[in-house]
Amino acid sequence: MDAAALDRPAPPRTDRSSVPPWLVAELRSDHAGETGAVMIYRGILAVSRDPAVRDFAERHRATEQGHLDLLDALLPPPDRSRLLPLWRLAGWLTGALPALFGPRAVFATIDAVESFVDRHYQAQIDRLDAERILPEIRALLEQCRIEEVHHRDEAREAGEGPRYGAALRLWGRIVGAGSAAAVAAARRI
Repeated sequence: MDAAALDRPAPPRTDRSSVPPWLVAELRSDHAGETGAVMIYRGILAVSRDPAVRDFAERHRATEQGHLDLLDALLPPPDRSRLLPLWRLAGWLTGALPALFGPRAVFATIDAVESFVDRHYQAQIDRLDAERILPEIRALLEQCRIEEVHHRDEAREAGEGPRYGAALRLWGRIVGAGSAAAVAAARRI
């Protein structure tokens, strides 16, 4: 677990009626995304034998599990995505497939996923700021976002991100588009 996880706020005890429907949909997508993230790292660990990749995956899986635990505590089961089995499978494949191709493919995948997640969480934070509501949920989302940015930056450095070839850049765009599609579905289902 990284040091930032030790400073993570506890899940807020928010009156459910004070959470607007748009935020319930966003939290549903966050919960689905963190479920997928845990599975990405499980997929990597199932396939990769590279010690550096395995260490990276173990550490970041623990952080993602912490995010999922926070969202489990915040979002009641009836409000969670009904597509969680699909998100688990998609996450596992998103980790396992690049692990077949080696460390740079793994790090490019995490770079792409976490770049998307950074923008996704930031949009939610910006809307909470604009509406001046629920500062406890805003703080939780900001802490998760900061940890996701750390994952992205570590992956980018390890994978030499600025020097990704055409195939890895294309893969990154596919992963980003898949992440966007998953969020759109999870907000609704």
